[in-house]
Amino acid sequence: METLSLSASGSITKLSSFAVLLVVLFFCSSFTSTEAYDALDPTGNITIKWDVISWTPDGYVATVTMYNFQQYRHIQAPGWTLGWTWAKKEVIWSMMGGQTTEQGDCSRYKGNVPHCCKKDPTVVDLLPGTPYNQQIANCCKGGVLNSWIQDPGNAASSFQVSVGAAGTTNKTVKLPKNFTLRAPGPGYTCGPAKIVRPSKYLTADKRRVTQALMTWNVTCTYSQFLAQKTPTCCVSLSSFYNDTIVNCPTCTCGCQNNLTEPGSCVNPDSPYLASAISGPGKSSNAPLVQCTSHMCPIRVHWHVKLNYKEYWRVKITITNFNYRMNYTLWNLVVQHPNFDNLTTLFSFNYKSLTPYAGLNDTAMLWGVKFYNDLLTQAGPYGNVQSELLFRKDQSTFTFEKGWAFPRRIYFNGDNCVMPPPDAYPWLPNAGSRPISSLLHSAFTILSSLVFLLAFA
Repeated sequence: METLSLSASGSITKLSSFAVLLVVLFFCSSFTSTEAYDALDPTGNITIKWDVISWTPDGYVATVTMYNFQQYRHIQAPGWTLGWTWAKKEVIWSMMGGQTTEQGDCSRYKGNVPHCCKKDPTVVDLLPGTPYNQQIANCCKGGVLNSWIQDPGNAASSFQVSVGAAGTTNKTVKLPKNFTLRAPGPGYTCGPAKIVRPSKYLTADKRRVTQALMTWNVTCTYSQFLAQKTPTCCVSLSSFYNDTIVNCPTCTCGCQNNLTEPGSCVNPDSPYLASAISGPGKSSNAPLVQCTSHMCPIRVHWHVKLNYKEYWRVKITITNFNYRMNYTLWNLVVQHPNFDNLTTLFSFNYKSLTPYAGLNDTAMLWGVKFYNDLLTQAGPYGNVQSELLFRKDQSTFTFEKGWAFPRRIYFNGDNCVMPPPDAYPWLPNAGSRPISSLLHSAFTILSSLVFLLAFA
């Protein structure tokens, strides 16, 4: 046949190039970006503002405020830790609303000893219940910083610092360097301090405006790739029209490995569960997850529950598999094209996110205060759930090809791993479900063509 008149070697070369292209496309599509950019919150960041409010004989007094401008990512207990490196030989004489974790070597001072003499101090927030004479506004929350949408009234944290051995004018003050923000672990990258227009303040009677003597800003952005080596959550799917329950992909957040890493997970019926959770030497921050096929601390289940003439209904369940973590003020971000017609939401709060004008396909969901805003640790009460009622848009609505399932889901700002599209529950009349991925199918076809060419 004329279609097989090419030389076998030339055809195999071309087919090999095609195979390489498929491999590249596959790995590019599954690669996790290291950039600190979130497509659903493109301008989200934490801004640290230093306001010099007065000069002292050997330095200045400044109010430092952290503003969480991230829409849905927050910092929960044990809270933030802020560090920097002094440009000269500055010391911290005193602080209000915060404290350094170490004093450092202050042996050269006689009498009045500074609060901290370290070249690279590390500051933490004070705890609730701190005496009033040690507080300032927006302090003393244990380092908890809520997200901008969920709780804007508690999306800022402040402390006051008196700096000595520093400049005493705008021209002699040297800006600190190498800012670091931990929340409480890694993930945030901070840029250099930049002098900006001095902040202005309105007095209590709202009749006079004062301003800072000098102001500089530091911007910190978050990268999930830097925050943890493995994902922290996954998504499972099911529907009323198919008996198949699509679980989270196997080993999404790690694999059970009791041979080389004993104690990496624990079974709920284990007699040693209590000692494993609170045993001596166990860090409260180190996750201890229930043994599952996916090994994720959090699983989000999306179930297409009912179909009405003009509406359709979804049930969302969030399950905590971590025995050492209570998720306070948790939130969920879901992207689905039918969120522009969300009619009713039961037992969750809701706000539409519109990161791009004219596109209303993303929603933020979180618990009702004092009811289900706390997602308790693994166990019989370690889950929260709600149902969503959508109005159908007849021009776009369909149950075919996985349209009814979410495009992406975030839990507490981290992108959750979705099952592969070819595993989604299919309609009964959609024919047999594909059992192989695109890459597997491509190589199967490639092998068949090479076989045919070899014996043509």
